[in-house]
Amino acid sequence: MFFKIRSMGITGIDGYPVDCECDLSGGLPAFEIVGLPDAAVKESRDRVRACAKNCGFQFPLRRITVNLAPADTRKEGPIYDLPILLAMLCASEQLPPIPETSAFVGELSLDGRLRPVTGALPMAVDAAAAGIDTLYVPADNAAEAAFARSVRIIPVETVAELCAHLRGEAVIAPAECTETVQPDVFSADFADVRGQESVRRAVEIAAAGGHNILLMGPPGSGKSMIARRIPSILPELSGEEALVCTKIHSVAGLTDRSRPMITERPFRSPHHTISAISLTGGGRTPRPGEISLAHNGVLFLDEFPEFHKDALEALRQPLEDGSVTISRVAGSMTYPSSFMLVCAMNPCRCGWYGHPSGRCTCSAGSVEAYQSRISGPMLDRIDLHIDVPAVEFDKLHGGPTPESSADIRRRVNAARARQRARLGESGCNARMTTAEIRRDCVLDAESSAMLSAAFDALGMTARSYDRVLRVARTVADLEGSDRVETPHLAEALAFRTMDRNRK
Repeated sequence: MFFKIRSMGITGIDGYPVDCECDLSGGLPAFEIVGLPDAAVKESRDRVRACAKNCGFQFPLRRITVNLAPADTRKEGPIYDLPILLAMLCASEQLPPIPETSAFVGELSLDGRLRPVTGALPMAVDAAAAGIDTLYVPADNAAEAAFARSVRIIPVETVAELCAHLRGEAVIAPAECTETVQPDVFSADFADVRGQESVRRAVEIAAAGGHNILLMGPPGSGKSMIARRIPSILPELSGEEALVCTKIHSVAGLTDRSRPMITERPFRSPHHTISAISLTGGGRTPRPGEISLAHNGVLFLDEFPEFHKDALEALRQPLEDGSVTISRVAGSMTYPSSFMLVCAMNPCRCGWYGHPSGRCTCSAGSVEAYQSRISGPMLDRIDLHIDVPAVEFDKLHGGPTPESSADIRRRVNAARARQRARLGESGCNARMTTAEIRRDCVLDAESSAMLSAAFDALGMTARSYDRVLRVARTVADLEGSDRVETPHLAEALAFRTMDRNRK
C-alpha cells in the first residue's frame, strides 16, 4: 500500500513543499527513511513507532519505506514526525484518505502530544503557493502561523484529537489571526536621560534617517543607557517589516505561544566575545546570526574595540548591502540584515581619557593605538561619531524633566514621512543611492565650499562624503526643509569626531 501526505520544509527564511511518501510492502519488518534526512529526521522512526502504539494504533509489521521528496534537498529537524505517522496510518488503512490540499508539520512526543517546531510562519506564508489551503500545526505554533492569512491554520494538541478531526468525529476550529499592537509606553524612555543634549540630538538624527552611530565616552557617561532607548524613538514596524522580522525569529526558534509575532523593532546586543559566525550567521546548515535577528531594528555593539577583528570586518558587506549571503556545504542562504548599527566605546584602554577627574594613565600613543583598533573601512561606514562627556552633578541632581521618547518619536515619524514621500514606501536616507543623493542633496555655493574644505581637512573618502550628505539630508528633513542648507551640512560634519581625532 502507498500513500502520500504533504508537508513543508524550511530553506533560509522561506518555506518549500515536501511530499512524505509511505510505502508498505512485503518482506522482513523494517522502517527506512530516505530523501537526505539528518539525524533528527532518522530518529523519527522511533518516535513514530512509540507514538502509534501509545495512541492505540497497530504498527504495521511490514517493510516501511518513507521518502521525503524532493530527495535532493536535505531535510532537517523533527517537523516531519506528524506527516510520517499519518502517511503510515493512511497507507495501512487505519485512517481515511487525507486531501492533497492539506499539509502537516509537527514533532511528536511519545504519548501523542505535539511539540512546537521552528519556522511555522515561513511555512504557512509559502504554503498557498504550493497549492495548500489547510496547514495543520502544533497548537503552540498556531497563533504565529495564523499571521500568514493565506491558508487555514488548524491547531493540533494531540494525535488523538487530530485523528478524530480527520474522521469527522470532532472538528477542530481553525486558528484566528489576532492583531497585536505595539505599546506606546516603553520601559526604557529618554525621559530618564539627564543632560547629554548633543548626544540626544545625534541619536535623534540617527533614528530619523536610519543612520549608524558611534558613541565614545568614559564609563558611566550614559552610552549604553542611551543606546538601549533608541528603539523607543524609532518608527513602528509596518506590517511587511513585522512579517519579515517574525520569519527570521521563527526560523531561529525565538517565537512561542506567548510571543507569536514581532511587533517591536528588534534590539540585539551581543557580547564582545561573539564569533564572526554567530554575528553574521552560519553553521553546518546556515542559520541567521545576530545581524539578521536585528533586521529592521538595532544592533548594539558595546565595547566596540573589544570585538574580534574578524567579527567586525565581517560587518562591512552587510552594512552596505542590507543582506548577508552564507555559503556552506549544505547550501547557500541569503538572509536580510538591514539594521541600524549603534556602537559604544571608551576613549582609551582605562576608559578615563578626557574625564574631568584627570585619572587617565594612558599615554597619547596608547590612546591612539586603542582607537585605531577600529579599522578605517569600518569607521567609514558609520555615519555619526559623537563624544559622550561625563554628566555634571547639577544636571543629574535637578533641572527640568527631559523630553520623553514619545515626543522625540513624533519628530522622527515626521522626518520618515518626508523620506517615504521622496524615496518610496520603504525608503530612508541611510539607504539612499548615489543617484538619489545627487537629486535630493543639491548644495549651494557656500555649502559646496564648506564640504570641499572639510573633505581635505578630515581626509574624507567618497563613502564618507556620501554619508555626510545623507546625514545632512536627514537634518533637513527634521527641520522640514526641502533643500540641504549650510546649517544642515555643518551639523552633519560636526558629528564626525573620529575623523578629526585621526587626522
